[in-house]
Amino acid sequence: MAPAVLLRAAVALTERFPALAGVDLVVAQGEAVVLEGPNGAGKTSVLRACAGLLPVTGGEAWVLGCDLRRDRTAARRVVGLLGHAVALYDDLNVVENVRFAVRAMGADAAGVDDALGRLGLVGRLRRTEVGRLSAGQRRRVALAVLVARRPSLWLLDEPHAGLDAATRDLLGSLVAEALAAGSSVLLASHEPERAVPLADRVVSLAGGRVVGERPGGRAGGAQMGDPARAAPVRPAGPARPPGATDAPVDSPGRAAASARGGVHVA
Repeated sequence: MAPAVLLRAAVALTERFPALAGVDLVVAQGEAVVLEGPNGAGKTSVLRACAGLLPVTGGEAWVLGCDLRRDRTAARRVVGLLGHAVALYDDLNVVENVRFAVRAMGADAAGVDDALGRLGLVGRLRRTEVGRLSAGQRRRVALAVLVARRPSLWLLDEPHAGLDAATRDLLGSLVAEALAAGSSVLLASHEPERAVPLADRVVSLAGGRVVGERPGGRAGGAQMGDPARAAPVRPAGPARPPGATDAPVDSPGRAAASARGGVHVA
């Protein structure tokens, strides 16, 4: 079985700056890995490279059997990236945003209602335009997209930021459920007390390179959250063949929106 992520001497540039300077990283299918390191260490760059948003210009980069050096869009239907900020359509309501994001990636929208319920996006809130939501509520909408899409690889960049305590605990449950169902998780965080219990391994980065690793909380049997709260989050189907591409999807006609930043549903 191919690993979920395989980076070998991976190099990526951001405006000629080496964001990744020869990263070696393997994430097995069904494994959770936390990336740690100071600002500028390369954590976000690893996630963006795995999502196909940052081109890898040297070495090797494989995600779910797809060669990102040849086609960095190939794995996007089965990869989900939650970034620092959220990119949603402000003039669409909550349920419209989630349904559009799921369908844009070719996923089944049947799980949208369950995902909204899990994240507490119900009642009047469900029909509220995203532009009227608080930062924490917008973050919950972005998480609902991931839960509804059921990606085979979850890429989480500071996922606890902006969430209240209850939703932080729920995030732990969602990650545990995804792992139990066979998905893989690659998570970057400055909050080890929240992130490390979710991980099989913790990988340290500095200067765009891997400089060490240690066991995470799952390796010792500790997990965060209670997976028994609801049915497992089932992963999406197998990766598409290397070289496959996604047709661009136009935004809805009335979504001439101000997407604010970066939950990329990659």
